[in-house]
Amino acid sequence: MGLKLGQAVKMAVKSILAKKGRSFLTMLGIIIGIASVMTIVATIDGYNRKVMEAFEAQGTNKITVSLSLSDGSNGFEKIYDYCQGLGDDVVGVTPNTQMWGTVKYGAKTSDTMDWQQRPRVYFGSDQYAKVNSFTVARGRDLNKIDIDGYHQVCVLGARAAKAMFDYADPLYQDITINGVPFTVVGVYVEKDAGSSYSVDSVIALPYTASRFFTDMSEDMSECAVKVKDSQTVAPVMAKLQSYVNSLTQDGERGWGYAYSEQQWRDESNSILTMISVVLGSIAGISLLVGGIGIMNIMLVTVTERTREIGIRRAIGAERASIVTQFLVEAAMICGVGGVIGIVIGYGGTHLAGTLLAGLVGEEMSLYPSLTITLAAFAFSVSLGILFGMYPAIKASGLQPVVALRAE
Repeated sequence: MGLKLGQAVKMAVKSILAKKGRSFLTMLGIIIGIASVMTIVATIDGYNRKVMEAFEAQGTNKITVSLSLSDGSNGFEKIYDYCQGLGDDVVGVTPNTQMWGTVKYGAKTSDTMDWQQRPRVYFGSDQYAKVNSFTVARGRDLNKIDIDGYHQVCVLGARAAKAMFDYADPLYQDITINGVPFTVVGVYVEKDAGSSYSVDSVIALPYTASRFFTDMSEDMSECAVKVKDSQTVAPVMAKLQSYVNSLTQDGERGWGYAYSEQQWRDESNSILTMISVVLGSIAGISLLVGGIGIMNIMLVTVTERTREIGIRRAIGAERASIVTQFLVEAAMICGVGGVIGIVIGYGGTHLAGTLLAGLVGEEMSLYPSLTITLAAFAFSVSLGILFGMYPAIKASGLQPVVALRAE
């Protein structure tokens, strides 16, 4: 006599509800394990996405080159000139130099702003926007004439323009940076609206304007080179490293190196994945404990229901029916525990996102993906079937006569 799945489910529900406290305690290991794994994996996955978005916002396919020569010559200009001979492989080259200073417009000053909102001053070439994936919204960009003529002009990122000018038109207005006047000739399109520490807070000056700041000790030794695509990164980086080595003569006349943003991205992704696996594995121990708990309780259940099993076997129930009954009950306990764990995991992930936002000063709405959610539920059910298999087989193997004799 076979047992239909619907009947097995009804019997499982009845058995679970008959002993609610024991059933909940049995589920507890599964609940804690699923919630922990979901929170850890989803939080790290969300944080990793934020890191990748930050790299994307700064521009892709970039190579950073540092070159400092003992003869005092400008390392950036040598790299700039060399890259012009690499043809279409190179999109643009710009210094990678930032200056911290006080920006003023009228009565408004950056010193009174929250540090996340303060405009940040960068020195750029005529290819600054290309390298950093900016587009001019109004006015114009920095050009070669500005560079060669030491012009006191600047281009503002969208957030820097909003911070200094509110809703007024910033074009052709004068601002001062550490007391030095600069005329705003352009504003970039906003591209990083969701971030607190945004790339849109930039103020781009011609790199030759560094001569106006007596406290500027940077010599433009570091620069960013943007290439046309990801396939071009490796060959161009090899050429740049070879060129840097030839200028420094392997350290005798200075120092220098080239590395790609892709390397940083890959290393960051690899580290975060490793952390996710390690922490997820530690949290997964509670799932193993929960699974053992399921097996233990199902063995107890088999003992308690030995007489019932004997009666069913005596009236013709097949072994497969007994196995199905106990597997469905074990899977249901783990499935319900998995659902509760998923709900708690969503709450835990949201809380982790809120805490991270407080630490990094940036909004982070983290939620588990649909894939993680479905995988967590499927795993919890599979755990019940796996650890319920032995008790189910043991129950089905009871001889009717022996089972009927049980007290």
